[in-house]
Amino acid sequence: MNQQPPIEKTSELEGVEASGAARASVLFPLPLDKPYDYACEGEPPPPGSFVKAPFGPREVAGVIWPSEGEPPSLDKLKKLGEIFETPALAPDLIAFIDWAAAYTMFPKGALLRMVMRVSDALDGPRMQTAFAKTHEPQGLRMTAQRKAVLAAAGPEPKSAIDLAASAGVSDAVVRGLAEAGALARVEVDPDPPFVPPDLSRDGPALSDDQQFAAETIGAIIAEGGHKAVLIDGVTGSGKTEVYFEAVAAALKKDGQAQALILLPEIALTLPFLKRVEERFGAAPAPWHSDLTAAQRRRTWRRVAEGQARLVVGARSALFLPFPKLQLIVVDEEHDGAYKQEEGVIYHARDMAVARGSLAGFPVVLASATPSLETVVNVDEGRYEAVGLASRFADAAMPDIRLIDMREYAPEAGKWLSPSLVAAVNHNLSVGEQSLLFLNRRGYAPLTLCRRCGHRMTAPGSDSMLVEHRFENRLVCHHTGFSMPKPSACPACNAVDALTPCGPGVERVAEEARERWPKARIAVLSSDTAPGPSSMREVLDAMKAGVIDILIATQVAAKGHHFPELTLVGVVDADLGLAGGDLRAAERTYQLLSQVTGRAGRAEKPGRALLQTYQPQAPVLAALASGDRDAFLAAEAMGRRDLGFPPYGRLAALTLRSLDEKALEQTANALKAAAPPADGVEVLGPARAPIYRLRGVARMRLLVKTRRNVHIQAYLSDWLKAVKIPGPVRLVIDINPYSFL
Repeated sequence: MNQQPPIEKTSELEGVEASGAARASVLFPLPLDKPYDYACEGEPPPPGSFVKAPFGPREVAGVIWPSEGEPPSLDKLKKLGEIFETPALAPDLIAFIDWAAAYTMFPKGALLRMVMRVSDALDGPRMQTAFAKTHEPQGLRMTAQRKAVLAAAGPEPKSAIDLAASAGVSDAVVRGLAEAGALARVEVDPDPPFVPPDLSRDGPALSDDQQFAAETIGAIIAEGGHKAVLIDGVTGSGKTEVYFEAVAAALKKDGQAQALILLPEIALTLPFLKRVEERFGAAPAPWHSDLTAAQRRRTWRRVAEGQARLVVGARSALFLPFPKLQLIVVDEEHDGAYKQEEGVIYHARDMAVARGSLAGFPVVLASATPSLETVVNVDEGRYEAVGLASRFADAAMPDIRLIDMREYAPEAGKWLSPSLVAAVNHNLSVGEQSLLFLNRRGYAPLTLCRRCGHRMTAPGSDSMLVEHRFENRLVCHHTGFSMPKPSACPACNAVDALTPCGPGVERVAEEARERWPKARIAVLSSDTAPGPSSMREVLDAMKAGVIDILIATQVAAKGHHFPELTLVGVVDADLGLAGGDLRAAERTYQLLSQVTGRAGRAEKPGRALLQTYQPQAPVLAALASGDRDAFLAAEAMGRRDLGFPPYGRLAALTLRSLDEKALEQTANALKAAAPPADGVEVLGPARAPIYRLRGVARMRLLVKTRRNVHIQAYLSDWLKAVKIPGPVRLVIDINPYSFL
């Protein structure tokens, strides 16, 4: 039976008369798993309608949800409040929220909150005053400023600020012209609809492989129904143009249809928006974390009203209120950024496939290095696949070679081997660009005292402080804590004894500037270019050829085209192989394949040099030989033998608390209560690799099951028998990707 709102009855909220009343169930965007019942006059609003209803001491916005259980007596229910005019959520989105909540084991209300994240979208914005050109009244006193405003004005209304900026004057001049009758005041909606894509525009000429792939996906779209299809194409093969054709086909099929293109990172989103605009003659609706509140409101409202037919966004765009979503494209489907690790924990690629399945529309996945999960789904017939085996316009794949650092070691205190230095020298001599890649931010990953061995860690955390020499600060990349680098060791007070250990991109840049003082060198990471605009400046400069050597982290590894880049040097190819992550080798292959794929994408051939102390590692040997399929087959065999995903199921249970004693007792009690079951293994409890973060201690249990075990049902039965005490918080992660 549905829950009742946790409030006391008052005289104002006494029960309603039964005559002409009906029941409505409301789900609130709160961590609640069931809707609450309310009484309403006449017919209840349809499911998906946005409403307000009393909840505690206030009225809270929620959504009419399909009723569950036996209805309570109407005379015991509170009255439903305001009904918003915002279009109701589509039935397929309601079904998706229900399914996603059951899969992730998070409350339905927490999933709904992701849909209702734009707080002012339901009320809508106030109309704004804009100004348009009208007939110039006789006798109007003209000045240079007024002439500039009238020259900038036109029939399309503009705000006073925009019009003043165009004319180079203050907005008082604009308002003065309006008072004089030279400009007409017009009330406009601040959230204008997005211009629909021009589906009559032809895309660029496709290669034979691209044309075959586009026609294959087009036939799937024309047939209707759900299918997941993988575009498996090497870097530079033109996967984007293929799925643009799929978007066009889906939008042409139905004049009301909407399409969503997901990208893993904001650094890819901004230049991609321009690319979409060039292809379809109109900018898509954007959705990412760098939007202003007003921009987010505009996209949310226009998506809900069906007036944003094409959306490009990050993973959370999955939860926008599309009334008629008919296609999802997941670009770089292998990328770990699709995994949401905070709040509701989910993987956007898997959620996209589920949403397409529930609503009955196709989902396109695209990657040069598809995830093992996707490859297995293709091999077992659950997904379709089309391949692009060669680069567009006959560009050659880069020549990849390993540098054995045991044999070709760099000079003492340096990080670049003689072979890599010689390759950069050659590129500089012929005017071609080089990329030095190291997926480690800052100057050095560890700072310790030469005298006592003390390691600098974040307060209340076991995470190491990373030196950022450009700012002379020590920064924790897990908690965000930062501090000026002290002149003395805080443990033994030794002066000037704190020493950086290991390289980050800033340290490699320091060496590069010493070696090549005349070269134009830039560093690109989320620290040196913290915002999308500053990141875009560096990427545009690289594309324009005004940078000779770019030293970068993974933000430069995928989705970028630099015509003059012919050399990629990977400073530490072994970096991702350490630790107990079951996907470590796969992630390393994907990342290094993507970054080496930046080289030689135009007319000039490219090469990549990978510095390694483990040249015998299978993943590096596969990169050098270009034998991806052999690597994936070996990786699949290892996972199958161990029963790990995609051949088994995993769930991580993380317990967090400020009280370490309560944490340990709860972890042990939880393990003791685990019910025995065939095909289920419970590992732990054990301290998380980074045990403390922000003063909170963490312990983990890992549940490993056979593929045919309903892991959520097992966890639900188990957790019903255990009471988690107040000081301890339990977080469940189905199919975990992070093991820190």
